[in-house]
Formats: sequence, C-alpha cells, structure tokens
Amino acid sequence: MNNINEIEDLIKLISKLPGLGPKSAKRIVLKLINNREEIVKPMANVLAKVYKNVTRCRSCGSLRSNLGGCINCENTEVKFNKICVVEDIADQWSIENSNIFKGYFHILGGTISSLSNRKEDLLINSLVDRVRKEKIEEVILATSATVEGQTTAYYIQDSLKNCKVKITKLAQGLPVGGEIENLDDGTLFSAFKNRSKLNSNFD
Repeated sequence: MNNINEIEDLIKLISKLPGLGPKSAKRIVLKLINNREEIVKPMANVLAKVYKNVTRCRSCGSLRSNLGGCINCENTEVKFNKICVVEDIADQWSIENSNIFKGYFHILGGTISSLSNRKEDLLINSLVDRVRKEKIEEVILATSATVEGQTTAYYIQDSLKNCKVKITKLAQGLPVGGEIENLDDGTLFSAFKNRSKLNSNFD
C-alpha cells in the first residue's frame, strides 16, 4: 500500500480531518477500497457537488447552496431581534441541536489570533451591517472561553460601540478554555441563561 501514490495521498488528506491521525486514516482508506461501489463512487459524486455548490454566505457566514441561496438570510417567515455570534458552523449546529436559542446566527469563521491579526478574514463588518439593517436588540457573544475567543469578543464589542444594541456574553457554565461545540446541552443552557451584559452605555 505504501508504494501506491494515490493511496498515500488519500491517507495524508484524510489524516488532516479533525480527530484523525495516520492510523485512523489508513483504516478509513482500507474501508473505502473494500467498498468501492457502495462508498467511494457515491462519495466522490457527492463531494464534487458539495465543492461546486456549497459555499459560505458572505453576510451571515452560514453554509449556503449556490442553487438555493442562504436559508438564514432568505428566511422571511420568522423575524428575530437577537443574533448569536459564534466562531464556526459546528458551534451553530451544537446550539441549534440544544433548542436553547431562538434567533439569528452569525458565524465569524474563526477568531482573532493573539499571535497573528486576522480581523480582516472574519465577518465582523457584516455583523455590524446586520445589526443595523435588521433592527437587532441584542447580540449574544458565544465565542469560546479561550484567549483567542475572548480577544475576538472584545473586538466585536468595540466594533458595535456605535450601535444601540445590548451586548451580552455567555456566562456561568462555560469553562475556561472551553469550546462551544464540545459542551453538553446542560452546560449550554446554563451559559445562555446566565449571560451577562457587556456594554454599560445601553439602556
């Protein structure tokens, strides 16, 4: 197997996925090889469609289909006055599955690293635009309790200082260093219920 370049390339790619290393990648590749018609062929077709048709929305950061548009942005049936700001789509899915929050989501696409400034890569400017256009009354900062997550939260708070909007952050129940997607429903419920207000100039 080590002499086949295609297999080696596939192992390297799969090992880059979260939670997988070279050994796990090799087991997955062997499973794929042994199920060419049942798994490999349909997977290749689906991946090609995803690559072609699925992108991130440049307004809210959620996934959107080039064929059907962004479900979040084009949902006109229900209007909310809250936006929950998360780092990535996995965080959004975790909160949605818990049924704790009812409102809009805004996915930044990462955090501001303490070592390398990536503010220009995040959808913070579009968040400010959404708050103004959609008459949002509360922005909930659901970034992780890491240094990068807290740095990002402070930067967002400063970016929204000229908007008349209540800014809160997740509070009790969110452990230091904790990432949203790894929290259980009970912890998320406590974090949302006990969120604290950040801006003092909002009445």
